[in-house]
Amino acid sequence: MKNKNKLGLTLLAAHMIALPVMAKDTHPNNTWQYEDVFNIEYAASPQVHPDGYKVVYERRAMDIMSDSTRINLWEVDLKTNTHQPLLSGKNQFRGAKYSPDGKRLAYLANAEGDNQLYVRWLDSGQTARVTNVHQSVGNISWSPDGKWIAFTMFKPKSKSGLFKDMPKKPKGAQWAGNATYIDDMLYKRDGGGFIKHGYHHIYVVPAEGGTPRQLTQGDFHHRSSLTWSKDGKALYFNADRHDDWQNRPRQSDIYRINVADSQVTQITDNNGPEYRPKLNQQRDKIAYLHYEDKRLSSQNFDIYMMDPDGKNQINLTESLDRPISAHQWDKKGRGLYFSYVDHGQQYVGHVTLKGKVTEKVAELGGLSLGRPYTSGHFAVAGSGRLVVTTADTQRPADLALVDKRRKSVQLTDLNEDLLGHKKTAEVKAITVKSSVDGRDIQAWYALPPNFDGSKKYPMILEIHGGPHTAYGPNYSTEVQLMASKGYVVVWANPRGSTSYGQEFANLIHHDYPSKDYNDLIDVVDGMVAKKFVDEDNLFVTGGSGGGVLTAWIIGNTDRFKAAVVAKPVINWISFALTADAYNYYAKYWMPGMPWEATEHLWKHSPLSLVGNVKTPTMLLTGENDYRTPMSETEQYYQALQLRGIDTAMVRIPKAGHGIAARPSNLIQKVGHIVAWFEKYRDTEK
Repeated sequence: MKNKNKLGLTLLAAHMIALPVMAKDTHPNNTWQYEDVFNIEYAASPQVHPDGYKVVYERRAMDIMSDSTRINLWEVDLKTNTHQPLLSGKNQFRGAKYSPDGKRLAYLANAEGDNQLYVRWLDSGQTARVTNVHQSVGNISWSPDGKWIAFTMFKPKSKSGLFKDMPKKPKGAQWAGNATYIDDMLYKRDGGGFIKHGYHHIYVVPAEGGTPRQLTQGDFHHRSSLTWSKDGKALYFNADRHDDWQNRPRQSDIYRINVADSQVTQITDNNGPEYRPKLNQQRDKIAYLHYEDKRLSSQNFDIYMMDPDGKNQINLTESLDRPISAHQWDKKGRGLYFSYVDHGQQYVGHVTLKGKVTEKVAELGGLSLGRPYTSGHFAVAGSGRLVVTTADTQRPADLALVDKRRKSVQLTDLNEDLLGHKKTAEVKAITVKSSVDGRDIQAWYALPPNFDGSKKYPMILEIHGGPHTAYGPNYSTEVQLMASKGYVVVWANPRGSTSYGQEFANLIHHDYPSKDYNDLIDVVDGMVAKKFVDEDNLFVTGGSGGGVLTAWIIGNTDRFKAAVVAKPVINWISFALTADAYNYYAKYWMPGMPWEATEHLWKHSPLSLVGNVKTPTMLLTGENDYRTPMSETEQYYQALQLRGIDTAMVRIPKAGHGIAARPSNLIQKVGHIVAWFEKYRDTEK
């Protein structure tokens, strides 16, 4: 990141409070090592004080003992340049929100079991536990007068099966247990397994503590962010309160609920989702995210604005053909800042109430630790100032302050102790012409530390998932580790990727995988044309949608010496009827139900090409993956075994679809990939 000014000795002294997990002199050299994963820290979720001169953020660090991410709350004072912990320790502290007067801080902590709501008085440092509930609290929101806090929470609901005549178990008998009765469309979720019966509801509680009062009722989920009305008498939220909500995966409306009597009023009724309503107190206008649902596999959210009663709805960002993921009102209520993705990079933009869009106000990044996905958080600090998570190919997110002239000053330096003395992979860009239709295909590559342009290096093609996501010139632990082992690593955004417009993303609508294969091979050709890439030592891997394309590639070419197919879809027919979000995939990704579009789905299934595969192939998937279930991996593994192809299956323990959620699993993923490639790499040249 440019202009990386430091805040001085105060910041450095505060940073040194954090104890490193391992001493640096245990490293055999000054490049990335697998154990370094446990020492990564990064900044996330900045929240700016009402005065605009302090920011609290989540300082996230890998915990080697719990094999998880530890989240503490730290504060940066923008006037005095001080950086200090607010809540630090082995517990998780997150979701911080300043009170409207700036004198208190609400946050969530797991110090006493489930995530409970706490309030800290900033002048005295005194803390009160506000809730004493049996489920985790989320989506906290202060009332305008600071007297109440609204939040959402799951409320279990009992459910019994049809069979009522089970004989009584004799005393001391050891039976198998009660059968699980399921009749809901949505019954399992990646990362959580089988879903407990019950619903998320909205509650309010006095900010000084007391008994939470449930506002919403009914068999619907209310997991929305919450925004208070100007007078503090009502809350706005989004939900699908339609009786058939389970069969409507891309529908959501905005509602108003009175705090006094819990009366619910539907504000919007459009085709498609309305998300994240945010009220501007000065203008008394609500901004929200929406798109008209056209049943495309990739659809971009726009920012809409309306009156609190739902009238005068207008699209403010119609001129911007890019995916928008977050929005915040500016301090004077004259417009909104928002995050969006363009050409593989996350940015902050601004739009006025008349729809005038200013692009690329600031760059974001640093929150995707595993692979080089677009990411980033921001917060409005007033007077055209923003606090952002930094975009840097070498390090995870720090915080930076961006002023109205778009100049930035770095506020934290969380990984200087870990990476300041190390040689990391240099990242460069490459653009090739697609052999399909001449479109520009954008890619990036990382060079091994101590790179020597006169030598030839083995190369790994790393393919993103989604498929409607985007890679970019972003930080990636996996890329850095692969490069440190002597590989050139290249990643690309073939057709189907977001950040190049909705038309480009939907070139693979109901046609995936297909010509995106050609785009990726064109990138490989572009890299091989560089003299430092060894054409005889090419390797390929990718996860999720990247796993699909990896399997598709080795079904079409023997060019790669080895492949690792991570958490793939191998058979679209079986996937459609085993994945957790099957109600979405069958309707949006497929031209018909799987029993109706069998020929089409089989034609696009990598399993249909398994008879062509000659490439040594490893399969790698999380044991608890419900998104691309283990059964997909096992189908391909068994097919390759039947064909006598050199193959292996790696099952990552306690991992869902997001394998990198645990640092040890991120290490195991990259370690197995590199070890498999090393097994087949020609080192005699």
